[in-house]
Amino acid sequence: MASLDPGTALAGGALIGLAVTLFLWLTGRIAGNSGMIHGLIPPQRGQSLWRALYLAGLVLGCWTYAAAFPGAVSHAKEAVSADPILILFGGLLVGYGTRMGGGCTSGHGVCGIGRLSLRSLIATLTFMAAGFLTVFLLRHVMGRAL
Repeated sequence: MASLDPGTALAGGALIGLAVTLFLWLTGRIAGNSGMIHGLIPPQRGQSLWRALYLAGLVLGCWTYAAAFPGAVSHAKEAVSADPILILFGGLLVGYGTRMGGGCTSGHGVCGIGRLSLRSLIATLTFMAAGFLTVFLLRHVMGRAL
């Protein structure tokens, strides 16, 4: 957090907001990442290509950022000390949980709150509270570094 640049964070947030707004205006759909993946499995006629392109854009965007700013990525790698298998398992659990909960942080937190959805506000507050509690328990109760 010591190297956080508020200007970069603000610019990134504005770009995310612009992207999801354009996506909604152009497609009439919410840009929720778990919904995109869910729509690919099983493949649905007329739905697979644009969903796959959306998800490919997420991966290519990360790769492009990593290529443009290698120092930022190496700093992030140093900050994460978890076992890659645990990260993968955690990601699968998050994906399962988002389907059970009817959406993910991108759909509820970015798009839903922007549409003034009470359901999304409650879901986002729940996500955040669970994250805060998890970090508190791991760091301060169990004594583990994240």
